[in-house]
Amino acid sequence: MKISSIHPLLAGLLACASLAVHAQNVAIVNGKPVPKARVQALATQLERSGRSVTPEMAQQLREEVIIREVFMQEAQNLGMDATEDFKVQMELARQGLLIRELYGEFQRKNPVTDEEVRAEYDKFAATNSGKEYKARHILVEKEEQAKAILASLKKGGKFEEIAKKQSKDPGSGAKGGDLDWANPNSFVKEFSVAMMALKKGETTSTPVKSQFGFHIIRLDDVRSAELPKFEDVKSQIMQQLQQNKLGEYQQSLRQKAKIE
Repeated sequence: MKISSIHPLLAGLLACASLAVHAQNVAIVNGKPVPKARVQALATQLERSGRSVTPEMAQQLREEVIIREVFMQEAQNLGMDATEDFKVQMELARQGLLIRELYGEFQRKNPVTDEEVRAEYDKFAATNSGKEYKARHILVEKEEQAKAILASLKKGGKFEEIAKKQSKDPGSGAKGGDLDWANPNSFVKEFSVAMMALKKGETTSTPVKSQFGFHIIRLDDVRSAELPKFEDVKSQIMQQLQQNKLGEYQQSLRQKAKIE
């Protein structure tokens, strides 16, 4: 018996199945479905980077996953997914994704608390309170050089000019020896002790030896420390504490692993 037409009920079922397939996919490329989940994954990546996904952006993402499927199919047709290099790169990508998920899960289970952030800020405030010093220095390798510079300064030599020409500290030397405002704890002990013993406008009378060489220090100014407000640095402290916790977790896993 020859069947000349499809039964209406069967046609309806086929139509529903077709609609279901299209509801789950953004397109069918050369017979292969492209799932909507790929668009959502790209949208999530954008949102994590701080960008909002507008309707126009959603359409661009749809086109992106479609063209990726076209290119991927062509690469597979050429056998590129069977090369050893491709397999190695895929394994590295797989590892990267799993590690990212591991870190994310750890941070979700081990969040930084407000109490921890406040305690870290209080510790910072205690360490950096008091006075700040604005100083300049000239750093040289040998004591004889430092003594010669001191003699030149006594004869009217310009501290800033000598620093630019002779200081081996590239950061401050280019700025005439300027170290900007800083807490004494920012410097090595020998330097900070000599600096704090100076009065405003004074220069050390003898070279100051440290692990870096010999310093000639001039104190330009002193002021009460200006600490940032807690709310202004809260997010930065939280990020740092999160990184610290993650670093400790990474180290603990490395130590527990049996490596031969």
